[in-house]
Amino acid sequence: MTFFMTLLHLSFYSAFSLSCLGLAFHRNHLVSALLCLESMMLSLYMALSIWPVENQMTSFSIAPVLMLAFSACEAGTGLAMLVASTRTHGSDHMHNLNLLQC
Repeated sequence: MTFFMTLLHLSFYSAFSLSCLGLAFHRNHLVSALLCLESMMLSLYMALSIWPVENQMTSFSIAPVLMLAFSACEAGTGLAMLVASTRTHGSDHMHNLNLLQC
């Protein structure tokens, strides 16, 4: 049972680390950055869902629901930014976006 949990933790940690690396190295398009952020949120959600079951603590079972709600808000905000930047700049390339010109 502990080998399975260790393998499960390794998969969550590696998924989070790979999505962080994807966010750091593949920042050409806003869509790819948003997908990396969503994969980070998904790995955090999965880890938070398993954690109360492992420790048999029902008091922290609301944490994945809150994480999912914040993730949905983040996705909606990101898609709104994607649509707005595509309408104003014509593409979703990150080099077209400059915060100093806003």
